[in-house]
Amino acid sequence: QVQLVESGGGLVQAGGSLRLSCAASGSIVSINVMGWYRQAPGNQRDMVARISTGGSTNYADSVKGRFTISRDNAKHTVYLQMNSLKPEDTAVYYCHSSKNWFGSPDYWGQGTQVTVSS
Repeated sequence: QVQLVESGGGLVQAGGSLRLSCAASGSIVSINVMGWYRQAPGNQRDMVARISTGGSTNYADSVKGRFTISRDNAKHTVYLQMNSLKPEDTAVYYCHSSKNWFGSPDYWGQGTQVTVSS
């Protein structure tokens, strides 16, 4: 089992920045990929960004150039730096971990709310 604990959400004005963190514990040896999905009310949960143990990254088109994902393998923590936030970025952000790059997420965090006001 892997436990994922997120922090860093909140309310910010459009154009502002937030940094999300997600710390993993438990069976961390099984983790290869960590990253973030988000889900707005009435919408499906969509991938935002992910990063492998080796540092490969992948971003949704909607956040490229504005969001940066990074990872501290020693601390088993992944970060999402979100700049130039837009109201459409408002959602619950969920941290995830996966064994495989091409597989579905294995574990989820509890979610953290990000609200961007216009």
